[in-house]
Amino acid sequence: VDPSREDAPARVAWLRARGIRMLCLFPAMHHVGLDDPRTHAVVEAAAATPGMVVFVHCGVLSVGVRRKLGLASRFDLRLGDPLAVHRLALTFPQVPFLVPHFGAGRLQEALMLADTCSNVYLDTSSSNSWMRYWPGLTLEDVFRAALSVAGPGRLVFGTDSSFFPRGWQQPVYARQAEAMRAAGIGELDAERILAGNFDTLFGPVGVP
Repeated sequence: VDPSREDAPARVAWLRARGIRMLCLFPAMHHVGLDDPRTHAVVEAAAATPGMVVFVHCGVLSVGVRRKLGLASRFDLRLGDPLAVHRLALTFPQVPFLVPHFGAGRLQEALMLADTCSNVYLDTSSSNSWMRYWPGLTLEDVFRAALSVAGPGRLVFGTDSSFFPRGWQQPVYARQAEAMRAAGIGELDAERILAGNFDTLFGPVGVP
């Protein structure tokens, strides 16, 4: 949902009526800050629409298909600060907010956000290549840090997909499962991260 569009708040109910349970905000892509009144209006509409989750992409943003085609991506990464989600999460405590890729390079800020807002979830998706900006950091370290702050009930597994028709990525799952074991995450907590927390947010597959 692009908050700069006049019909953006109305689209939230339109999406929910078609069985869609999550709206996605890309502030760096749409050049609309998370503190902008237009973004506030969209999240307010989500709060008024039962069952909606708000996904907010923070940190580094890369669109694989655009890179593959050699197209420029004119994103403003300054708008992707997870701390900018803080006011929205506090204003709408009944709305679950999902920050993908452990903050995509803004790990510290994402952890601060999750620590202060119990309605913020972190997703584990993608190869998490942003770790190259943190020399020496391992995926096991990331899981340990996220678990210590958000706990096993607010981490949501995903593999991500850089472009269609790609989809489920078995190597990403295998690497993350290995990292969880190495981080000392037990079987029950791993099950919550891999499946249970998703079901808590969205309900069983096939339930509108």
